[in-house]
Amino acid sequence: MSDPIEPLILDLLEWLAPQPRAYSEVMNAWRTSCPRLPVWEEANDRNFVTQSHTRGIGSFAALTPLGREYLARHRGCP
Repeated sequence: MSDPIEPLILDLLEWLAPQPRAYSEVMNAWRTSCPRLPVWEEANDRNFVTQSHTRGIGSFAALTPLGREYLARHRGCP
């Protein structure tokens, strides 16, 4: 049986790929209280996403080069 979190991680990466998203938006969409499916946490642990803060604007999440590579390899996205 394949790991059920893999497709969800790919969905998260695909969602973040076009542009950085506000951290609050990411948390609203991807945070989970279910310990079996920690999509955001797993993507962070694998270094697929990064967080940055711009003073006066807020925190943002974006794909790392490793995240883009993983997405391209598994979904064929640029």
